Amino acid sequence: MKRVVIKVGSHVLTQNGAIAKTRMLALVELISDLKTNQYEVILVSSGAVSAGYTQLPLDRSVVANKQALAAIGQPYLLKMYQEKFSTFGLLCSQVLLSADVFDSRKQTDHAKNAIDTLLANNVVPIINENDTVSIEELVFGDNDRLSAHVAHYFDAELLVILSDIDAFYDKDPNKYDDAKRRAIVSVLHEEELNADHTPNNEFATGGIVTKLQAADFLMKQHRAMFLASGFDLRDVKSFLLKAEHLGGTLFQA
Repeated sequence: MKRVVIKVGSHVLTQNGAIAKTRMLALVELISDLKTNQYEVILVSSGAVSAGYTQLPLDRSVVANKQALAAIGQPYLLKMYQEKFSTFGLLCSQVLLSADVFDSRKQTDHAKNAIDTLLANNVVPIINENDTVSIEELVFGDNDRLSAHVAHYFDAELLVILSDIDAFYDKDPNKYDDAKRRAIVSVLHEEELNADHTPNNEFATGGIVTKLQAADFLMKQHRAMFLASGFDLRDVKSFLLKAEHLGGTLFQA
């Protein structure tokens, strides 16, 4: 079976201050289709803080409030995933990780054993950073880089990032009408990897730069990443289920 990691951003999962239930259901249906087609799927999901905010609108600029929102939102988000996955006869599970898990071979092995066991029993692991207890020195700060580490250390063939950014372009498509999609990227340059972060959503912490950093990490590990829209899943479905690269960007060394 092919093992893939799918990462979905908070901008995809939220709309007008609430969880975007239709998009969440489409994501879960995609995962169900992939599992039917002999894929093992690990889901890295953002959205805990934004889910918490729908229940208690605290000031997110205060770190303690953000941690509290994550604590409120994580079980709420998981409950919604459980309801959606049950529609397709699937179980899902919650796995909260912190950055230091990948600093210790022993901890990494323990985490991988848990993930392997869940997948062997047809359960979808849903991974998020443990925002409630993470401190600045031990934090990924976005799930793009977390998902890249998950893909590498948990032996996935491919990381798929579903985002409000539908591909990597030669220039900002929001500013330039002549921006061209880069379908396949094999090398990333320092100026691309060190540009200012440009998150497009009040709950987001990344942007295109953190996605490029995730891709760079994986390419250096001889793994691949596919970036596509999380609002319209046709490109990712074509790529994964039909082996047709119609849209999105494949990062592959």
